Order: sequence, then structure tokens, then C-alpha cells
Amino acid sequence: MNVTDLLKDRRSIYALGKDIPVSDDEVIAFIKETTALVPDAFNMKSQRVVVALGDKQDQLWDTIYDAFGGKVAREKIDSFKAAHGTVLYFYDEATVKGLQEQFPLYAANFPIWAQQSNGMLQINIWTGLRALGIGANIQHYNPVIDDAVKKLFNVPENYVLVAQMPFGGILEEAAPKDGEDINARVQIEK
Repeated sequence: MNVTDLLKDRRSIYALGKDIPVSDDEVIAFIKETTALVPDAFNMKSQRVVVALGDKQDQLWDTIYDAFGGKVAREKIDSFKAAHGTVLYFYDEATVKGLQEQFPLYAANFPIWAQQSNGMLQINIWTGLRALGIGANIQHYNPVIDDAVKKLFNVPENYVLVAQMPFGGILEEAAPKDGEDINARVQIEK
């Protein structure tokens, strides 16, 4: 597959199951390698990832449900809990602040660049999981869940939670995307 085909195949898959077509070791190795390869301004290496599997996967989504005090439908949370695992995306605020101090001229940009790098990490992992035959979707229950997630996984206070990506076996493919006139969003100048 070429890159465009991989990106077309990457979709938000919500019907996820526990069984995946590859081993956890393969998934973990892929996530580690992708995290090492993702670009980050000034090579700051600000990205942090936690992968929840097994009992921690279930505990994560129970913790998220509890953090909302029942204000999010249990069925919705259980659909994410039913997945094989979840990738939690963070960036390290201490790393960002260190570079802000080191390069004050660019200080305002480092948080933006950390977010951009996190987005690149997310799309690369998401696309790569799909290439492995695994479905995923992206969730944003932060900041409500931030403290509970940090406590559950014992992550440092300086980690900023950006997104949660449940992943698992594909139980049902996503519906076809609606077409669009891409020229409304892409302008070419010569």
C-alpha cells in the first residue's frame, strides 16, 4: 500500500473487540518505534505515551466513567472498554518549559509545537494500527479525567494528557465517507 491508501484505510472504528490479529509485543514495538520517529520541533522529544492493556484497559475506562460521576452514558464508555487497549497521548510540559527557557525568542511556540508533534504521533500510530489490521478511534475526555488517569498510571504531574485512542479488533467497518469538493479547502497558487 502507498501512503494515500493507508490514510484512506484509516478510519474512526467504534465497534472494537478484544481480539486483534497481531501480538501485543508487535503493537508495543510499533508504538515505540513510531514515537521515536515522530518529528518534534528543536528535537525536543516532548511526546509521552501510555498503552493500557488487559486489566489496565478495563480500569482506565471504569476510571473515566467514575470521573464523570455518571454524566456520560455507561454504554458509550463500555464500548471503549470493550477494545483491546487504549493509547494515551501526553506531552511533557517540563520538556516544553525547559526549551522555552533555553530559547526565549520562541517561547510562545513550544506548546504549539508540542501539540503539533502529538497530532503527528496520533495519526501515525492510528494509520499504522490500521495497517496491522487493528481499528481505532480518538477520544478527548480530558481535562475532566486528567488527575484520575495520572493517578491510575502513576505518570508525572508535568505530563499533559491530550487524547485517548481505544484500539482493537474490527467488529464493524466505518460507513463510507461522504465526498467533498476538496478545492474548497485546498488552494493552489502558481
